[in-house]
Amino acid sequence: MSEIKKTAMVAIVGRPNVGKSTLTNALVGEKIAIVSSKPQTTRNRIYGVVNRGETQFVLLDTPGLHKARTRLGDYMVKVVRQSVADVDAVCLLVEPIPHVGAPEQALIDRIREEKLPAVLVINKIDTVEKENLLAVIAAYSAAYDFDAIIPISAERRDGLDILLDQLESYAAEGPQLFPDGMTTDQPERQVVAEIVREKLLRNLDKEIPHGTAVEVTKFSERDSGVIDLDVTIYCEKASHKGIIIGKNGAMLKKISTHAREDIERFMGAKVYLQTWVKVKENWRDNVNYVRSFGYRYDD
Repeated sequence: MSEIKKTAMVAIVGRPNVGKSTLTNALVGEKIAIVSSKPQTTRNRIYGVVNRGETQFVLLDTPGLHKARTRLGDYMVKVVRQSVADVDAVCLLVEPIPHVGAPEQALIDRIREEKLPAVLVINKIDTVEKENLLAVIAAYSAAYDFDAIIPISAERRDGLDILLDQLESYAAEGPQLFPDGMTTDQPERQVVAEIVREKLLRNLDKEIPHGTAVEVTKFSERDSGVIDLDVTIYCEKASHKGIIIGKNGAMLKKISTHAREDIERFMGAKVYLQTWVKVKENWRDNVNYVRSFGYRYDD
């Protein structure tokens, strides 16, 4: 293994559901950020770590920039704005649409304000014909002078080596920030909670999963190596609790089973998972609840 001599800290930004977490997972080589088809899946800033040759890349996967409607939403937008600072470069991730939307323009304005090197990354190129990319490139080139414009498919892992080659040009000489084998800064409890929340997003409809939070109340290991987990799912309404549990507990069992399978892959160990559902009305608008679930920021 090569000795790390350089580091590059890179923020991955973009509107909700553009593929930021999928890209982070693909670059890291394992699942550290949850993914679903619903917007605003990522709530916290997540560090992904990639060692490549003599360079350690530290990737900041951020919540999508959106119009906040709750205190949790305020927190998520603040995370994005604070992430586009104190980094070596920014990847603006966009879909192959030949129009610069309001979220993208807001991020471009922030990049310009911070005077940061920026790469435009056009994701989901497997969904369009190649000739259609020219109009996308033209629209964004008119909006900002990007250092590079790189088309990729994060899902199919196309173009990722080209992207890393570009990001390596921003690396500065310095010590290794994260030890070998470490792929994320997230504590194991947080990863477990996020995996459960992903299964809520994937199995529940409409607004219900966005009104959920997950807390790991027990995390212990037996002498045999089996990990015992107690997890509480909080929702905003009593009616939502019934939907999450499902008829005869079927939905909660499905969510728990899928979560346990992913947690076992992440932990590399057998897991005994118990889940409960509790109601905390309108927790997303209560700053104390928002903080208690690990979403911390200064007022």
